[in-house]
Amino acid sequence: MSQQDVTFTPAGDDYADDPYAGVRETTEGPVYTVTGQDWDDVVGAAAAGEERIVVNMGPQHPSTHGVLRLILELDGETVTEARCGIGYLHTGIEKNMEYRTWTQGVTFVTRMDYLSPFFNEAAYVLGVEKLLGITDEIPERANVIRVMMMELNRISSHLVCIATGGMEMGALTVMTNGFRERERTLDLFELITGLRMNHAYIRPGGVAQDLPPGAVESIREYLRWMWDHIGSYEEFCNENPIFKGRTVGVGYLDLAGCMALGITGPVLRSTGLPWDLRKSQPYCGYETYDFEVPTWDTCDSYGRFRIRIEEMKQSLKIVEQCLDRLEPGPVMVGDKKIAWPAQLAIGSDGMGNSLDHIRHIMGESMEALIHHFKLVTEGFRVPAGEVYMPIESPRGELGAHVVSDGGTRPWRMHFRDPSFNNLQAVPAMCEGSMVADVIVAVASIDPVMGGCDR
Repeated sequence: MSQQDVTFTPAGDDYADDPYAGVRETTEGPVYTVTGQDWDDVVGAAAAGEERIVVNMGPQHPSTHGVLRLILELDGETVTEARCGIGYLHTGIEKNMEYRTWTQGVTFVTRMDYLSPFFNEAAYVLGVEKLLGITDEIPERANVIRVMMMELNRISSHLVCIATGGMEMGALTVMTNGFRERERTLDLFELITGLRMNHAYIRPGGVAQDLPPGAVESIREYLRWMWDHIGSYEEFCNENPIFKGRTVGVGYLDLAGCMALGITGPVLRSTGLPWDLRKSQPYCGYETYDFEVPTWDTCDSYGRFRIRIEEMKQSLKIVEQCLDRLEPGPVMVGDKKIAWPAQLAIGSDGMGNSLDHIRHIMGESMEALIHHFKLVTEGFRVPAGEVYMPIESPRGELGAHVVSDGGTRPWRMHFRDPSFNNLQAVPAMCEGSMVADVIVAVASIDPVMGGCDR
């Protein structure tokens, strides 16, 4: 690193005899070389004759779920200390949202936890709708579509968790099958929203557009496929002695530990507590759907796997109920000062804007043109206030803290992402375990670093 105005100087005498650390002058200014950080501990331990070592697992390790860095202190193969290093994927999403309209904010939040984009959108949008005071005005069809898309997204997210977890333990068949089923789920997302990921589909007031022709039939075919194939994961893993040997008793964290650390989702429910915001604090009409909250009582990685399998079955049941409830009707709130996103439908060729809508705003209604112009250039205003909106994402409680100063863009946005909170459990789960068990424990948490580094 070379800079004219850097004033950092290595502290203490530890660097005096280190030929690789220190400062030297160049024609461009001082150059500072700082080594180790964690490796300083290694040098000290070696000098003291201790048989321990500090290693970095990640941030590009294939078993760390993206760019999670684990700093492990080892005594042989036993982990004596574990720390998480995060921040490698920071995108500044929360800050960027302060410079975009409320509708444009959906495009940012969908990219946080990139495995569950519909949940990011829903938490944010439900918070905005609370501030607008239009929660009860959202059309029934829009709410049903929201629930359906979130439950399909829960299935696709759990499939990735099970597939990557299986891969990290060497169960490659589980990995290939998991991604096969996920591809079919993403095909549905593409059919309905036009995109496989990062959809910006759930908007303030409803959803961006109605279901396209053939969507209901495609979803029903998908449900039949999934009911035929979901049992294969249980056949591969439930009583597999190798799988159970890797997961039973691994990553143990009891109810007291979860409560102390603020852990939610399948990790919490593996302790036997049926805490699910869809039941305890329902939203989008979840209280009217018939489903169960799966729990386990082993507090370990095996129980979390079993919970996710059962949650996928419950999600399939909810999607079936959604299809039965789909009645013709609008998918966006009636207030035209908010309802622009659904009015601006894509054309029949899948590109550009609907010709019918363009004909309406350009040649039939001056009022529609004015609303369209103001919504696109300025956005709608949200009354001043703040609200916290929690929902149940695949990884636990995802909460949106929305603050408005009465303008056309958020004054402050902050998200309580479950991956960020759940990673606090890594030391409790891993210290005292073997190195191989660290991979299984982290996989059972199912962290997504896009949600941690916002």
